[in-house]
Amino acid sequence: MATRNISRRQRIKHQVRKTISGTADRPRLTVFRSNKQFYAQLIDDSAGRTITSVSSRNEKKSQNCSKTEQAKMVGLAIAEQAKKAAVKSVVFDRNGYLYHGRVKYFCEAAREGGLIF
Repeated sequence: MATRNISRRQRIKHQVRKTISGTADRPRLTVFRSNKQFYAQLIDDSAGRTITSVSSRNEKKSQNCSKTEQAKMVGLAIAEQAKKAAVKSVVFDRNGYLYHGRVKYFCEAAREGGLIF
């Protein structure tokens, strides 16, 4: 059953990536969630480079809190990093994950931080 879920997420991921791409003006904000950590990146697909990245492993406060609180901290941190890189608007790539739970809390926190989706 686990392999079926992985292949389902990969199918969704490829379908979404066909239509979404990031530019220098509006980079792609992609997320990855593991069982313990949460990661986010701002990617310029036209140049093929990562503008900035944040993870819950880097956030020292996130070590002793719940996974949803970790996602909120990463959302606020990526919004702060985006401001430093002069990025205001992004294209969101949920990477095949459903938009609820940690992914939803991440997006809400990033919007609170000032990012426009």
